[in-house]
Amino acid sequence: MNKWNMIIDVAECTNCNLCTLAAMDEYVGNEFPGYSAPMPKHGHKWINILQKERGQVPAVDIAYVPTMCNHCDDAPCVAKGKGAVKKRDDGIVLIDPIKAKGRKDLVEACPHGHIWWNEELQVPQAWTFDAHLIDGGWQQTRGQQSCPTGAMRAVCVTDIEMAKLAADQGLEVIKPELGTKPRVYYKNLWRFSKCFIAGSVSEQTNDGTIDCFEGAVVRLLKDGDVIAEATTDNYGDFKFDRLTENSGDYIVEISTGQSKKTLTVQLGVSINLGEIRL
Repeated sequence: MNKWNMIIDVAECTNCNLCTLAAMDEYVGNEFPGYSAPMPKHGHKWINILQKERGQVPAVDIAYVPTMCNHCDDAPCVAKGKGAVKKRDDGIVLIDPIKAKGRKDLVEACPHGHIWWNEELQVPQAWTFDAHLIDGGWQQTRGQQSCPTGAMRAVCVTDIEMAKLAADQGLEVIKPELGTKPRVYYKNLWRFSKCFIAGSVSEQTNDGTIDCFEGAVVRLLKDGDVIAEATTDNYGDFKFDRLTENSGDYIVEISTGQSKKTLTVQLGVSINLGEIRL
């Protein structure tokens, strides 16, 4: 059976917040019986964009990650809801606005933090995957419709087809260690979850001028093994990305053929080594 999934490309999100606003436009003040009570005007972000800045000037990278109800296959909210939250055959999870009334405990049931409490109506709420529109024949969500860069895409495929898509495109889910089996997948999530080591190589010429060194070979070593290699560009810059945060000591080895320099780096978060003078 085909089931709904969301694919989000972190590299394409520009933090315009149009998906967040589209969700508010759809749900604030609007009731959809069987799907959702009205979303409050203030305090809720059913689609919430996380931001992470990596590195230091001038080697800085910023990533934006739209987050929302993951419509998990093993959703703790469904188990705790005892009928107040249901998992549909098409993969969508819905909180029944009537059966869940007064169930503030369901907010804490979500380990991802994507259930919101509507104090006025005394009901827990989450992004419904725009199920009322899907059931009406739509093949996309309001967030996808409003996204100017195409960063957000809803797909309805079998689990086998989705697994192949994830493998082919390198898709990941947030916090897989929780074991909830989310249906919101991310492309280029490393822009948010991983870190880098960057730097700029320079040299002093015979006339005393300091200039960028293009073409230096830079190797990154971990526990004695070379794990990556790069060549400095015309600005003397190099960058090793997709490294694990707090992964300890690395060796950066720079070679020009005539000279060689080695640096020890302890990696916590992304780091810019700055100018490295040969």
